[in-house]
Formats: sequence, C-alpha cells, structure tokens
Amino acid sequence: MPRPESDLGTDDTGCPILHVDMDAFYAGVELRERPELSGAPVIIGAPGARGVVLSATYEARRFGVHSAMPMTRARRLCPHAVIIPPSRGKYAEVSRRVMEIFRTFTPEVEPIASDEAFLDVGGARKRLGPPAEIARMIREQVVREQGVTCSVGVANSKFVAKLASRHCKPDGLFVVPADRVVDFLHPLPVAALWGVGERTERSLARLGIKTVGDLARVPVDTLRRELGQAAGEHLAALAWGRDERPVTPHVPDKSIGAEETFATDVADPVEIRRELLRLSERVAARLRQGGSVGRTVSVKLRRADFTTLSRSRSLHEPTDVAKILYDVACALYTASGLENVQLRLVGVRVENLSPADGASRQLGLGERETGWREAEQAMDRAARRFGHNAVLPASLVRPPFDGIDP
Repeated sequence: MPRPESDLGTDDTGCPILHVDMDAFYAGVELRERPELSGAPVIIGAPGARGVVLSATYEARRFGVHSAMPMTRARRLCPHAVIIPPSRGKYAEVSRRVMEIFRTFTPEVEPIASDEAFLDVGGARKRLGPPAEIARMIREQVVREQGVTCSVGVANSKFVAKLASRHCKPDGLFVVPADRVVDFLHPLPVAALWGVGERTERSLARLGIKTVGDLARVPVDTLRRELGQAAGEHLAALAWGRDERPVTPHVPDKSIGAEETFATDVADPVEIRRELLRLSERVAARLRQGGSVGRTVSVKLRRADFTTLSRSRSLHEPTDVAKILYDVACALYTASGLENVQLRLVGVRVENLSPADGASRQLGLGERETGWREAEQAMDRAARRFGHNAVLPASLVRPPFDGIDP
C-alpha cells in the first residue's frame, strides 16, 4: 500500500502514469547473492584509488555516500562499508528482465535508464484494475521474480510521477491525486524541478525563490528575463504541474559506448589495445542486444593530465561487429599520436545508429557469408546461458582489469 508520508490521499483517478525506479539497483542485484549483507552499508565500485561509487545501499547513503563519488571519499565517510567490485553484464541482464516484467502489464513502457522507466497504464485499467493496484502488482512481481525492490510513483504526468517515486524510496508506492498536484509540488525545494541545476538555483535564490511554490508565484515575464525564454516558460509550467509529454516506448539510443578508467596510468600500447578490444566487445554486444547497428566509431583518450582527445571515423556501412569496431578504434588510437603516452581513460562509442533488421550488407569479393557477426552472435548465446565471461577473445582471457564500470 502507499506509504504514509503525506495526507494527499490515494485517489488515482486520472493518474495513468507510473514511474518505476529500482532501489539502489546495482547494490540490490549483488545482495541477492550475498543476503548476509542485508542491512549493512555496502558500496558497489572498483576498490582502486581511482574508482568511483557505482551504487550504494541506503545504509551507506546515510553516511553521505552516493553514486559517482570517488571511492577514496566514500571510504572516509563510511570506513566500515563492504566494498563489492561491479559485475559487468549481470546488471544489464536483470534490467532486461525487469523491463520485460513491465511490458507484461502494458506495451507503453519508456526506459530512461537501466534501472527506471515510465509506464502508461491507462489502457490496462479494464484488464488489471486502477493504476495504484497495477503499481502494487508490478512491485510484487519484480521482487518475486528478480529479488530486487523498486519504488513507484503514480500521477497524471511523467514529471510528477518521477518526483513521487523519489518521495517514497526505498521500496514504496506513492500516489499524487490529480487534484492535489499543486499541494504536493509547492512545498518542495525548487531544485526538485527538472532543469534547475546549481547555476539556476543560485539565480532563483537571488530572487528570493527557495520552493516550487515561491517560483509559481513569480510572473512568467520575470522568469523569462532572468533565465531566458525557454527555461523561464519551462519552469513556470512545471511549478504548476503542467507536463504534457507522453510516455514514448522504444525511444532509440542516439549512441552506445563504454569507457574504462585505469587504476594507474597506462602507456603500453599493447595494454591500451587490449582494453579497446574489451570495450569494443561490450559495445557490440549492447548493439546486438538492442537490435541496432552503427555507422560512426569514435575513441576517447584521456591523458594523465586530464586533457581528453576524441577521434571518430564513419564506416561505409553500419555494423554491430566487435572485430570491426576494434579495428577502427585501434586505427584511431594509432593516428592520435598518443601511443606510448600515459593514459588514464579510454573509451569506445558508436553513433549514427539504425535498426539492424533494416541494414543492408554488401559482401566483399571472396568474403564468406558466415563470419565474425555470426561468431559473435554465438558468443551472445553462450553468455546468456553461462554468463558474460563464458566466451572471450583469447587476449582477454586473464584476471579482470582493475577499473571502473561506467
């Protein structure tokens, strides 16, 4: 049942939008296999000096630990926390299965990250009941089938539903009745609004605006003058709960990439190329999983002094083959002039994506129809059955690299 943080009531009439947000997702996935750590402060992240926090249990968050925080600072804040290195591939698989659960309730699912999504359940009312009941069933099924918890906000718009799910974390359900949206929004700090970062918050503070209610009472012309026309009108609408955006299923990725920060700076070209191969494998697997191919390959190279160089190349035809991505990435690395230069981070990204089933492929003279793509699809099948490290290129069969997982 909805948690008793508010006296808004539980009337979900006219509230077909759900925002489902997994609770400390990566930590929750790890704790399924380490139940003895339930209730303990746990941090997911590479333990090296350059690692960052990928996720943290709520017990660790009480000490000020949060995602993207440097691991060294997290250790200082919570020295007794249990550190668990991230498990690549495991989170993506659980995310995929959770999204499949959502789609058993409604086809109107818009994933916005691996651990959260918007759902429009307006068309499922006759079959499954009111939105709050559907939210309850989703939460129960996710726990039962995947062993992780989620929080669900129920509202008449995406913006309010997302705020509601945050309001009831962890493991909660919160309904914002359509006729109580303003009552819910106006006491909140103005930073709760989408588009209010540190700079905008400082600008609003100069006008004496601290809460959403304060903002709602400021003339729109004043906001336009202070923040610009688009930002002023956007925030004025949100302050009154106006958000007309529909849930949009199957939003295509604009790009897919992966990067690695080394535990210590690396200059060895052999080591750099090995990491480019690992990243190319990960990116290609994600492309195939999403049914996409890409035409533009780019590499990201960050030196020890934090200066960053990016280089890209467009292919004659789009691809989802790691071998091709790796060959281009290596060529871009060689052409960068950074061979034998100390690097702290490398990345591989593919852009200009299109559906794989609509991509044509022109075979080269003498090229066999079955080749790298089919071999990598076989690796995908083995990974789904036996784990993501079941089959690897020979050069990657060694102890895992000590870095962070983006």
